Amino acid sequence: MVYAVVRAGGRQEKVEVGTIVQLDRVQAAQGEKIELAAVLLVDGATVTTDADKLAKVKVTAEVIGNLRGPKIIIQKYKNKTGYKKRQGHRQELTRVKITGIK
Repeated sequence: MVYAVVRAGGRQEKVEVGTIVQLDRVQAAQGEKIELAAVLLVDGATVTTDADKLAKVKVTAEVIGNLRGPKIIIQKYKNKTGYKKRQGHRQELTRVKITGIK
């Protein structure tokens, strides 16, 4: 079983070939191929964390499409002062399918 942990948009995701992952928005068109940086590679019983060896590892993915995450409500309130603030946020995301780990 081969899988990798990749760095994607400030987070790390565990991926295998065929996995569909949501990442922070990537500037790529639908159907375009992108490459992700590997942080860790597990190939059967061998675990690779060496930066020089990981520089040779290529994790490729195909962009399925762009979407927006769920709405998050941010509320601030201070007691006895009349201060209230309400704000919403929806994260811009990209859905990708992992096509290869080499």
